[in-house]
Amino acid sequence: MSAVEAKLAELGLTLPAVVPPLAAYQPAVQSGPYVYTAGQLPMVDGKLPVTGKVGAEVTAEEAKELARVCALNALAAVKSVAGDLDRVARVVKVVGFVASASDFTGQPGVLNGASELLGEVLGDKGVHARSAVGVAVLPLDAPVEVEIQVELTAS
Repeated sequence: MSAVEAKLAELGLTLPAVVPPLAAYQPAVQSGPYVYTAGQLPMVDGKLPVTGKVGAEVTAEEAKELARVCALNALAAVKSVAGDLDRVARVVKVVGFVASASDFTGQPGVLNGASELLGEVLGDKGVHARSAVGVAVLPLDAPVEVEIQVELTAS
């Protein structure tokens, strides 16, 4: 077990299977020392636990937890390409999309769920730049979607 996966276990988390693509793309690709993930939905056992807009059908706190799930799914996608999460030198960038009710402006707080998980799991390597974007709708009516970019150490 890698040190990162041991940390996940210490936090009571397990790395899920990679979420299969919903269309014509790969869950993650590597280019040089970087891995870029596709947008990860908060899928759990192949389905969305909650759907709808944040600030309407979904609370900001529920969405923050869903963003954590997205980040965990993104780590699984990174591992599928890197082979070992201990190769993560640092998370470079996180981009999150929040399906938002028209008056909802708390996107940064929702995305803290993903950022905080990456920090808990990876420590200083999890500190990153980030964008939090409110959108009208996401695939499958998901409340949140997260993609990450990581730099790897040499294998």
